[in-house]
Amino acid sequence: MAESSLFNQTGIQITIVLMLIIIIAGLVVVVLKFLSVYSNILRRRESLEIQKKIKDLSPEEIEEYERREKELSSGQTENQLSGNLAPSDEKGVIRNINSVEEFRFFPTKRRTSSFLNYISPELTRLILWFLGTAIFWLLIGTTFGLYAGIKYVAPDVEHTSWLSFGRLRPAHTNAVFWGWASLAMVGFSYYVVTRGSNVENYNLKQGYLSLILINTAVLTGTISLLAGINNGGGEYREYIWPIMITFGAGVAISAHNLFKPVTKRVVKEIYISNWYIISGFMFIVIVILVGYIPLWQDGVGETITQGYYMHQAIGMWFMMINLGLMYYFLPQQLNKPIYSYSLGALAFWTHVLFYTLIGTHHFIFSAIPWRLQTTAIIASVGMLIPVAAGTTNFLLTFNGAWYQLKTSYTLPFYFMAIIFYFTGSFQGTVEAFRYTNLLWHFTDFTVSHSHLTMYGIITFMLWGFSYTLIPRLTGKEPPKLLVGIHFWLALLGLLMYVIALMIGGTQTGLMWMKKKPFIDGVINMFPFWLWRAIGGTFMWISHLIFAYNFYRMVRGKERIMNPRTPAEILAAKRQLGNTEFKS
Repeated sequence: MAESSLFNQTGIQITIVLMLIIIIAGLVVVVLKFLSVYSNILRRRESLEIQKKIKDLSPEEIEEYERREKELSSGQTENQLSGNLAPSDEKGVIRNINSVEEFRFFPTKRRTSSFLNYISPELTRLILWFLGTAIFWLLIGTTFGLYAGIKYVAPDVEHTSWLSFGRLRPAHTNAVFWGWASLAMVGFSYYVVTRGSNVENYNLKQGYLSLILINTAVLTGTISLLAGINNGGGEYREYIWPIMITFGAGVAISAHNLFKPVTKRVVKEIYISNWYIISGFMFIVIVILVGYIPLWQDGVGETITQGYYMHQAIGMWFMMINLGLMYYFLPQQLNKPIYSYSLGALAFWTHVLFYTLIGTHHFIFSAIPWRLQTTAIIASVGMLIPVAAGTTNFLLTFNGAWYQLKTSYTLPFYFMAIIFYFTGSFQGTVEAFRYTNLLWHFTDFTVSHSHLTMYGIITFMLWGFSYTLIPRLTGKEPPKLLVGIHFWLALLGLLMYVIALMIGGTQTGLMWMKKKPFIDGVINMFPFWLWRAIGGTFMWISHLIFAYNFYRMVRGKERIMNPRTPAEILAAKRQLGNTEFKS
């Protein structure tokens, strides 16, 4: 097939458009930040001009201003309009009329939600333990990934069996999947389900048991993978069954724990966030059982099971939980309700319907029955419904509040995660087409897609949720400048990573389709692998900054915040007294 026909393919055209959307979204954030800085510069310049003008006032001008000031100072007596009653401000409209303007090269960022913590100190500690251990596995897992990426461009850097690429790669993916993302999602779920149900009814001992089991599974799994003990060729299923059953037991205990506040909820309705979260916990237990019970893993059945396991772990665990968290935290950050509850319900049920059918689109042109391949392609196209509904819902929730992107240090993470959700999910649909699957399957394009989704969607969402929730739990904010550096290093590193591998993977696929030797594709990928390593380094540095920011939010200088307003006093009362725990 001639190269000139490549851009005539619908899948290629859609992919280019999707990448342009990501770039444009990033540029929008850049422009908004630049305008914020530029407006500060203009105000500073105006202030200097005013000061110079005041300094150079002539005696006549001073006399004129004094005369005018005397004219304006004459007014009514102090009780002429108010009568003899004492002035009052019962609604608390007037708080502080004084303001101080000062120039900063980097514009001051702020939170878009309060510091009110509505949950108990006991539950707060449990959530922080989940998040802290999650960040530990983020650092460990991405260090493995960075080193594996470096080995692409320097394969002879060392020859230790424990650090060979075939062991580093599964250690990387499983650590960030089951360690970083899973632990963080469980921790956030303990908070959101509480607030969505307006009651705490947890068993804290079960919560800590879940924490210990999940961390034990990831620790033993990482050691076993580096030692060469694995489950064979099942992608994301490399942990041997005793380890994965330990992980599943930990998740199941938290699922039981999360059911209790929902069943004991004060409000009648179940908010959309809890629909997503509870469903995610139910699905991952089912997915683990289907993937590891040795009843149907023979021949083609093993391939079908692998497709189901691999994609349901992504879509019905990571995506499901994070979307549920987004439906809670995004309206809170924007201080306005979600745009449409009906769109949320549509997105939820169509997500459940279509995502459970798309696993075999990874095996187009394989020995799997043709009807199953076609079903997976059709379901992949059907996924455009929940993706479009969710993206529309989130972006329209921003409507009327876009200005907050300029001054918030949390909302850029939310905005880019939403853009990645649309583009990454749409790209997954495009990859299911038969031509694009023939072109991209087994190439580095697939690696690019997985990072666009798991990193661009899941990790960016988790970072946004972290900067939203942790200051509320601890009363301590991260350094604003470091949050900005974290965001831009992660975003630029990801764009370097995915764009390089998309271009290189496409070139490799074209070489294979022309029957060129395999080694030609390897040689051609070298400069793209170099960009992959550079982008990965940017991303890894951003993780170190995020870990430091977490430290500052948890263990930083104590900030004593005494409740003063009625809302703060009532929140403190609820936090200290309105809990239900079992020992």
